[in-house]
Amino acid sequence: MYSPINQLIIHRLPVTYDNWLDLLNTPASERPFYQIEGPFTHIGQVTARFIGIPHDEVEYYNQLYDYVHSNRLILLSDHSLKNSINHPHLKSIQKIYEFCDEQNFSIKRFVEMLDQEKLLPTLDNFLINRQTREAAINMIDLYARTEKGGLESNEFITVLNDVIGWVFHLLNHHLKKADPEWDMPAFLWYGNYRKSHQYLLYFLIELGCDLVTFTPAGNDVLAITALDRLNAFVHIFPETGNPKPFPMEKSMQTTTVAYLASREIEKILNYEGTFFYKPWQLRDYEPKAITLKTTYDELFLVGREKAMIRPYFEVENRTVKIPALFAKINGVTSSRREYWNRFHGLILQENTFLVKSFPFSPGANNDFRFHYHKSLDNDGLLNPEKMAGARVWKYNHLPSGLQKGLASAIRNLCAMPTLKPQNSESEDDVKVYLFNQAMQIPEFVLKMLQKFDYSQNVPKLIVFNNQLNGSLTRPDAALLLLLNQFGVDLVIYNPAGHSDIEKYIDKSAFVSHWLEDVVFEQELNEPSVIKKVIYQGILKILRRD
Repeated sequence: MYSPINQLIIHRLPVTYDNWLDLLNTPASERPFYQIEGPFTHIGQVTARFIGIPHDEVEYYNQLYDYVHSNRLILLSDHSLKNSINHPHLKSIQKIYEFCDEQNFSIKRFVEMLDQEKLLPTLDNFLINRQTREAAINMIDLYARTEKGGLESNEFITVLNDVIGWVFHLLNHHLKKADPEWDMPAFLWYGNYRKSHQYLLYFLIELGCDLVTFTPAGNDVLAITALDRLNAFVHIFPETGNPKPFPMEKSMQTTTVAYLASREIEKILNYEGTFFYKPWQLRDYEPKAITLKTTYDELFLVGREKAMIRPYFEVENRTVKIPALFAKINGVTSSRREYWNRFHGLILQENTFLVKSFPFSPGANNDFRFHYHKSLDNDGLLNPEKMAGARVWKYNHLPSGLQKGLASAIRNLCAMPTLKPQNSESEDDVKVYLFNQAMQIPEFVLKMLQKFDYSQNVPKLIVFNNQLNGSLTRPDAALLLLLNQFGVDLVIYNPAGHSDIEKYIDKSAFVSHWLEDVVFEQELNEPSVIKKVIYQGILKILRRD
């Protein structure tokens, strides 16, 4: 008995970078998955996303030109759709929507009413005509499940009006030619987009059309929640840039091999996870410290290494993990010469500050408890953006990347405080105290942080406490903990082995080293002028200045 063909089944083809264009130019009846099975017609569909720009930008735009002019791809873009939304359908859509909302009708019934009011195109091919209605149902259902407010949102009518207008005024003649047994329309999206554009493309995919998208800015026009189930092939080019106008003709420029090679090398130097980093390449990344547990001897080996050479250094997801030192050296070695040579080797390094009198942090006298709680998110953690927007934020003069890094360090500092509570303080009191101190960072520390190129030389704060130069205070300890979160090397010398940071900081936060001798009131032995000159000369040679 004859069974009429009345349903279209769409299969996503296994697209690759090398085969997508060949598949797209293959007739529907010769593609994988194609078959007529009773009332069902199965077709294979090409869906692919190309994000960013390759090194050879000239060739990229020449290829786009060829895809549209030498292949069967139909160009869609913000520019091509801009003047096609002035149509008389808006009032009709609004009226049907309000009626369906009052009657609590389903999405399927809503689409049926759109069809009755001739707001959906009528096509000669029965399969495509039916699939148009199915695509509209699926598109509206996706909007209801994905967008905030669903179909109650103010934007829904605008999106639906745009899509219907574009289908009627721009795409109708293409859809009239659609034939699932031979050729379905194939579209190429280019450039930036709005939400209405995204739902138009989803409609076309659900209709069974082929679709490839090119978004040079690095965004993804198919990035709607739930679109992942489409399994659309994605290829990410190594660079991004603002979309140029779609080419009206092919460029006569050519790109040399040397130029492409230089761009490739630059890309390697900029790639996250690479061993090489250009100066200030990571300035907008979020620094996150990893405190290294080293032996006394290892401390001086690691201390002179750049951050990117140290173990556990990592750059990933806009975060740079900086292996840093936080150690206390109690006593002195039996070889005083070795002791002072190593000490000098630390304090003479670039971007190092030697603390030889206390307190070195002025401390905060203000109570910023209100501002602390106002800067919290629902998860109980400080929000960096709220902090940076607060009236008490005194760091607006710093580069934006450094401000973000500081705010993140303060958030991490307060999230799990290692500062010991005092006088029956609650954990919340300790967090507020740390927040207060973080709003009063000394100027010498800010200058140190501004010089910190995260992949390069790690700044150092060396504290020499011989009980002759004052006493380390709790605000000092709070500042040390903040610098530790930022990835600064911290080494505290205490020749007498007395408690100082132990009174304020939990012992889990730092490493203690005990040397052979204990010396009381040990005078600070600063490097001689000759030693400074020699050491600075060595540094210049190493930097090839």
